[in-house]
Amino acid sequence: MSDALRENPKAEEDNAIDLTPMLDVVFIMLIFFIVTATFVKEAGIEVERPLATTAERQDLANILIAITPDDDIWIDGKPVDARDLTTRISRLHAENPQGSVVIQSDRRATHKALKTVLDAVQKAGVPQVAVAAADDS
Repeated sequence: MSDALRENPKAEEDNAIDLTPMLDVVFIMLIFFIVTATFVKEAGIEVERPLATTAERQDLANILIAITPDDDIWIDGKPVDARDLTTRISRLHAENPQGSVVIQSDRRATHKALKTVLDAVQKAGVPQVAVAAADDS
């Protein structure tokens, strides 16, 4: 080691690169992207929706319920028993009271399954309900 560095240990510190400002910028960018990211929620299964000419876009849906051709009911990628449906919808609605329910019913599902889901949504007290349809254009 040279005599200048032995006499002045502060000179060695001055030669080091300070990474703190760079890490601050990286963390700020990370927080920005997390906050501004759009998260797409899926019902968990693919259903073939019926066609509709009067379909309107529903943007603020926070509860997506899917009904399969076999009348199985799915929420958040998990099958749900019809008896537990009202409880599950109530809990999800309590997490986001401004959100709505969108039912994605397969075109081969029975009306009975759709009515069961609609009744459960009504009992859960969710005021905004929509049934998803495919755009025929």
